[in-house]
Amino acid sequence: MIALKDNNPQFTPEEYFAWSEKQLEKYEYINGEVYAMSGGSINHGRIAIRLTGLFDIHLADRTCITGNSDIKVNIVAANSYTYPDASVTCDDRDKATTQYITYPCLIVEVLSISTESYDRGGKFRLYRKNPSLRDYLLVSSTSIEMDLYHKNDAGEWIILNYTKGDIVELKTF
Repeated sequence: MIALKDNNPQFTPEEYFAWSEKQLEKYEYINGEVYAMSGGSINHGRIAIRLTGLFDIHLADRTCITGNSDIKVNIVAANSYTYPDASVTCDDRDKATTQYITYPCLIVEVLSISTESYDRGGKFRLYRKNPSLRDYLLVSSTSIEMDLYHKNDAGEWIILNYTKGDIVELKTF
């Protein structure tokens, strides 16, 4: 999905939550400004559903939470709340909140032509501010390709590229 800037006033996080509950659409909150979320293609939705299902099945015996595009991620260091296509948190602190998670270990964005540059650039810079994030998976909705940005033990982000037939190994959980 892509966020489009709306012409609304700046909000505090508390004002954003109160305001967004009254909206028919979803809005991301980036440093006081809100951005309307547009819908994705059928393929985009199918990919996101399959990934969240796979993560949920894989983590069935763990206490992790698998999120879809309805679960907000709080990026404290950026004063922002986003709606990734999929996310996973295994941090017990996220069980104490009902409107968002704060400690994701994995975030997934399904790419489209209109979102790819933002997801690879500005949105990744935003997500990297979250110290608990270990894996950022970008999945193409138009070809069989995935890019996994993995934060190694030294805190460096490395990129692994996958295509048809490759086995994707997520070491996060």
